[in-house]
Amino acid sequence: MLTRLSCALSRLSDWSQEKTLSESARKRSEQWVFFIALTSFFVHLALIGLHYLGVFGDNRIDLLSDPIIAIYTPFSFILVYEVYLLIYFLPASITQYIAKQYEIITLIVIRRIFKDISDLELTSSWFQKKESLQFTCDIITTLLLFALLFVFYLLMNKAWRPVIKEPDAALSQFIAIKKHLSVLLVPVFLLLAIYSFSTWVIDMIQFGNDLSGPGGNLNNIFFDDFFTVLILADVLLLLFSFVHRQSFAKVIRNSGFIISTVMLKLSFSATGLLNISLILGAVFFGVCILFLYNQYERLSVKEALPTTQIGA
Repeated sequence: MLTRLSCALSRLSDWSQEKTLSESARKRSEQWVFFIALTSFFVHLALIGLHYLGVFGDNRIDLLSDPIIAIYTPFSFILVYEVYLLIYFLPASITQYIAKQYEIITLIVIRRIFKDISDLELTSSWFQKKESLQFTCDIITTLLLFALLFVFYLLMNKAWRPVIKEPDAALSQFIAIKKHLSVLLVPVFLLLAIYSFSTWVIDMIQFGNDLSGPGGNLNNIFFDDFFTVLILADVLLLLFSFVHRQSFAKVIRNSGFIISTVMLKLSFSATGLLNISLILGAVFFGVCILFLYNQYERLSVKEALPTTQIGA
């Protein structure tokens, strides 16, 4: 009975992965996201035009106050696609999965820049205004995050990888666990997105389109809760990694990635310089962890090789 149930669940997981996380599913998702992002951009522009014409009354609506804010909408759908890619790459590589987290937080900062542009005032007291300082810090933060991402991907490409002709049972089991976890994250991601968006709409209606209300921080919608889910997923991966390979360096690396994700999660609860410090600190910490892990693995390989082979 248990064997049949296990086989049925395995077939269901394989079917779900084929429909949601296969290469063909990724290409379809990419096409749909492009279409939705482009359509949403023109719809948002049209709503801004109607607001200027007074169709929505004399009340100021923050999301319709400037045409530049319309860029915020397609960027949101691009971020949704990046979340999908994060789940998509989870079974293949944990480091690629972490890199996607860093890409997402970078895009969130860029999206925030587009939203805050409408609040800027070009005056001689630029560095005395909160909005101007936030904009300047976000610009610098974007450049630093882009540079850190480059270093992270460089370290990924230079990482030592053992040549595995045929994966052993433990490795195959760990890969299967990651596939099941990624399949489970897809419906969680969809339900969380629907819940976050509906809650935000209700809050906006209740507080009269005021972005300072409880649901007004657009940058925190969905991603605050989603990074909590990612922390739980990272902890599960750390625990299951013991089944695959009980390596001290790998445990430290995966634990460091969890700490990095926790710092990104905390950044959503902070503002100003503290928010930026947590974001940069999280990505920098992840880069350092990966660098030290690569050095540790190379050292372990050299110690395992015969003396004559090392000198060859």
